[in-house]
Amino acid sequence: MTAQESTSTRPYLIRALYEWCTDNGLTPYLAVRVDDSVQVPREYVKDGEIVLNISFDATSALQLGNDFIEFKARFGGKPREILVPVGRVIAIYARENGQGMAFPPPVDMLTGGDVSSVLAPAPAVPVAAAPTPSDDRVVQLVGSDEGGKDEGGDAPRPPPASGGARPSLKRVK
Repeated sequence: MTAQESTSTRPYLIRALYEWCTDNGLTPYLAVRVDDSVQVPREYVKDGEIVLNISFDATSALQLGNDFIEFKARFGGKPREILVPVGRVIAIYARENGQGMAFPPPVDMLTGGDVSSVLAPAPAVPVAAAPTPSDDRVVQLVGSDEGGKDEGGDAPRPPPASGGARPSLKRVK
């Protein structure tokens, strides 16, 4: 089996972080990019995303499979069946400290829904930097509970220099 034929690491990392959260008494949250393939209560979707509590106490019949995450949960007191394709998961993290992982966004987020632009990169973007659907890089989320203070003192951190192209992660609650 070559690297091109191997399965995605995403479902394995989701299961590992879920287990880490539960072993440490933390609440695992799943951030999901919603489209027609995701079965969640649409009234709780905000800006095309939903955050789901997948703890033992919040779910029943939880199955963290290689292709889908399935469980039953109550939303506003009503029982619902939830079905999330693993490829739509954009992060898993602990509610209490924000530690977890973010995953590359689904193809539709990269292309605005047009899959043909992934197949033919835009001329302004170098081919080496263009994201691909099979790109399984993982980014670690780190909580920012310090409130802007340095580790050693009470002085606030200076704001990041504007004009730099430094990427940043948004903490999803």
